[in-house]
Amino acid sequence: QLQASGGGLVQAGGSMRLSCAVSGRTASSSRMGWFRQAPGKEREFVAASTWNVASTYYADSVKGRFTVSRDNAKNTVYLLQMNSLKPEDTAVYYCARHRGPLSTVRFSTSYDSWGQGTLVTVSS
Repeated sequence: QLQASGGGLVQAGGSMRLSCAVSGRTASSSRMGWFRQAPGKEREFVAASTWNVASTYYADSVKGRFTVSRDNAKNTVYLLQMNSLKPEDTAVYYCARHRGPLSTVRFSTSYDSWGQGTLVTVSS
């Protein structure tokens, strides 16, 4: 199971950190991903990492602003640090577990377990 939290309202230019708690069976070969879905839009890839966060992957729209990491004290909690937020970052954010080759990490269909989503609203 995955459970995302940490969303809320922030002004443009501000920062927010999302958390994703992972429980249950996991596999070291899996990857963790973050997606978002804005109203009226399709779900889009935001970022992903290997299970140990040794490798990370970002959408061009968030590269340099968002960072994926893992809580050092709780290695089953994944973090998405979002800086320099823009109104267009407003969306429901989801964490998910990736199953498949690396080439599919940006495709939501290659994720088999999803958290419930947390809403991030960036005001202008």
